[in-house]
Amino acid sequence: MTTTGTVSRRVGFAVAVVASTLMMAAASAPSPFYPDLQARFDATPAAMTAVFAIYAVVLLGALLTAGSLSDHVGRRPGLSAGFVLLAVSVVAFGHAGSVAGLLVARSLQGLASGVLLSALAATITELEPAHRRGSGAVWNSVAPLVGLAVGATVGGAALTVTPARAMGEVFGALGVAYAVLAAAVWVAPETSPRHEGWRTALRPHLALPRSGVRTFWVGVPALLAGWANGGLYLSLGAGIVASEFGVRSHLWQGGVVGLLSAGAAAAAFLVRGLPARTASIVGMTGVAAGAALALVAIGGGSLPVYLLSVVVAGTGFGASFTGVLRSVGAHERAGVFASVYTVSYLSFGLPAVAAGLLVPVLSLGTTASWYAGAVVLLALTAVVLRVRSAL
Repeated sequence: MTTTGTVSRRVGFAVAVVASTLMMAAASAPSPFYPDLQARFDATPAAMTAVFAIYAVVLLGALLTAGSLSDHVGRRPGLSAGFVLLAVSVVAFGHAGSVAGLLVARSLQGLASGVLLSALAATITELEPAHRRGSGAVWNSVAPLVGLAVGATVGGAALTVTPARAMGEVFGALGVAYAVLAAAVWVAPETSPRHEGWRTALRPHLALPRSGVRTFWVGVPALLAGWANGGLYLSLGAGIVASEFGVRSHLWQGGVVGLLSAGAAAAAFLVRGLPARTASIVGMTGVAAGAALALVAIGGGSLPVYLLSVVVAGTGFGASFTGVLRSVGAHERAGVFASVYTVSYLSFGLPAVAAGLLVPVLSLGTTASWYAGAVVLLALTAVVLRVRSAL
């Protein structure tokens, strides 16, 4: 490979990592705003959970239909189109004047993210430095988690410092960033030349090569537990801090998601030298421990214990997700990553919808406790299944 080609790959790799980070910032940035938006529009808890969950639902549909599209039309066209749509969605969210407007904006964001998630993951894997094999899987874990931490923390900080302008500032800045990325992705070398079959790829399906089927299904329980736990904090975390612990600070409310994601990103980096199976087992043990601590914190009304539970659960999530991605990393196609994220976002969105419907009936604290208890059982089941597996 020529020096020019090497430089081009390095630049493309860096752009893809930054793009993955900033894309996920939009997934968590709305979280600190939910309590204020609920009050502003006089919305029910179920309505606000729907605003959170419709993103995951539409994203799932996009993954099942367009998740492997970049395998056929090329990475750069898919990424560029996805970031244009993402820019439109966040600007629409920042200027929404009703719950209906929020739902439309989040639907557009889910569509854009479904196109982008698998294409970015494949691009990062395909452009990883030749002398650092496996680094693509690490960055595919770390970058989105850092993005989640940044989005929620910046959103909470903006609400604290400039509450009247926070919506426009945060989502306007994200819109500009995504418009820039829509152009920047073209500096990366194309890693998936165009070929026939894109129409067939749009039919709903999970694209798994035979060589990766068994590895994928072994990792499914870890995906279910880890992402279900993440959905709890992103959808209800700010409300739990406010109602169960009496903390009204937007910075603290956004900080819950920030702590979860920062812990996950740190763990994803620290376990990079562990075997994939070991990372998954350690991670799922952490998710179970974190959810159990959340039960103790909510029952005892202790914010410090709750924050500790967030960090423990986050580190477990990061370690287990990295283990799964490294397991499937040998199958470097967007379709494989689309399958991983399909299971992830099902786990992320559906339990959160159920929780939103239960809150008016059981109360937020009781719902969160039942949710956390279910995560404990699911995570421990994932540990047992992975221990028994040879993969």
